[in-house]
Amino acid sequence: MSCCGNHRQQLTRREAATPGGAAPPEPAARPLAPGNGVLFAYYGANELVLNGAVSGRRYRFAERGARLAIDPRDAPALAAHPRLRRITP
Repeated sequence: MSCCGNHRQQLTRREAATPGGAAPPEPAARPLAPGNGVLFAYYGANELVLNGAVSGRRYRFAERGARLAIDPRDAPALAAHPRLRRITP
């Protein structure tokens, strides 16, 4: 029995074990138009790839400090990730 229910199944998380053990590159999501996304910053040690729970977009944070504009529909689910922080303007 899982302790977190199905909440984490909405996000697919993949982190490389070491910097040299990164997964093969995958196509990135098309960039959002300026002003249409919610800005997030990544504070983990290795690459992080997430799929948006609503949009299905793939978000790739290549390194610590990487910032990406996230589809506003995906923002609530990504905000639950412990290594992501929403950047407010």
